[in-house]
Amino acid sequence: MLKIGLTGGIGSGKSEVSKRLSARGAVVIDADKIAREVVEPGTAGLARVVAVFGDEVLRPDGSLNREKLGSIVFADSERLAALNAIVHPLVGERVAHLQGQAADDAIVVYDVPLLAENKLAPMYDVVIVVDAADEVRIRRLAEHRRMPEADAKARIAAQASREDRLAVADIVVPNEGSLEELDARVSDVWDELVRRAARG
Repeated sequence: MLKIGLTGGIGSGKSEVSKRLSARGAVVIDADKIAREVVEPGTAGLARVVAVFGDEVLRPDGSLNREKLGSIVFADSERLAALNAIVHPLVGERVAHLQGQAADDAIVVYDVPLLAENKLAPMYDVVIVVDAADEVRIRRLAEHRRMPEADAKARIAAQASREDRLAVADIVVPNEGSLEELDARVSDVWDELVRRAARG
């Protein structure tokens, strides 16, 4: 099993790369998706979040108001650490379960937004960083997520710097162009991963 850590700052296009690797046969384990699942209504995770942050982080239907919670934690590193202390162990358990179900010869891609921040690079055989300039990412967040520029800059500032992320990369996927260009790059990366997996 070849374990790939896939990361990239918000707006870098990491999920586009993840989607393309999955289409080529990778087993993708998406930490963000799992992080949402472990705080769905009725879960112990959501109960713990409400115990720490209060009912104001809930929507009227009882689901987590992620925007409200985000506005609290991204402005306060201690609150962010408190949230991570709840969510990360739950995500870890789920990831271990999914990994246990993958075939021995699988190429498993872990989609990990905070890989550089949490010093997780040593956990993977190969670290892939999807890279784009900050101004490109800010523009994408405005266009695709309707995120105000100030919010986009705050999210980017709360993550690892571009330099820190690139410092842990084994493979860099530049992504400032078209989706066609990205397709070609991902195709090359997949070929390289298959070669590495074959070498064992």
